[in-house]
Amino acid sequence: MSRPGGAAAESLAIELRGVGLRFGAKAVLNQLDLDVSSGQKVAVVGPSGVGKSTILRLLAGLLLPSSGRLSLHGQQQIYLREDQDNPMDVRMVFQSPALLASLSVAENVGFLLQRSRRLSPADVRARVSRVLEEVGLRGIEDLMPGQLSGGMQKRVSFARAIVEDPVIDAGHHPPLLLFDEPTAGLDPVACTRIEDMIVKATEFVGGTAVVVSHVMSTIRRSADHVVMLYGGCAQWHGSVQEFEMTDNPYVQQFRSASLQGPMQPELA
Repeated sequence: MSRPGGAAAESLAIELRGVGLRFGAKAVLNQLDLDVSSGQKVAVVGPSGVGKSTILRLLAGLLLPSSGRLSLHGQQQIYLREDQDNPMDVRMVFQSPALLASLSVAENVGFLLQRSRRLSPADVRARVSRVLEEVGLRGIEDLMPGQLSGGMQKRVSFARAIVEDPVIDAGHHPPLLLFDEPTAGLDPVACTRIEDMIVKATEFVGGTAVVVSHVMSTIRRSADHVVMLYGGCAQWHGSVQEFEMTDNPYVQQFRSASLQGPMQPELA
């Protein structure tokens, strides 16, 4: 796949070349090419089970490709994240908020900051308060996750992803934010809040975003480019505006939710 936006190589936050991933005899990704420019917000779309979330796990360093090359900010990723001495700044917002129920909101958001000896408890608290205010949750630091609505828990998970970490921020490229089905199961109003927050969070940290979603409003509101995934590779890519108008059969079937088209369920 050619580069969304036609970016020069030095401005790429993500570069995948011929990436394949296999689990035993099953090929999940096959010769996938994908470029994402620094600062872009890209939605990865397609039917269930085609490897969208797998791409996020590759970018997060939780998996390694079986073949091909994966680079972040020009640096090839050849080790799992837990084995890297100086991992890239990659932050993931899961489909569920994944908050620790026994910890307060402040402790959840500032959990990773506790490891830094550069920050006093007051410094950690100040950073947590600032980022909670950024996501519209001022004054809830001492509440427990169980006291929050589902939408509030989701916003706390956003705050955790974008909190300023001086250990990471000191010598890294802008962060890569990964969102896995961030609006799944939410009502339309809650979807709009989260979609706006994806844009706001990405701008807040000056980062690059990859959003996996089936929700059309999320694709339209939170991304500037779209990648259509099927058969283990990118079948189409382009701007959100082009996504709305293209006659590509994969995109047309996805947009219309039609049973007729090239995307059909695999038969056992």
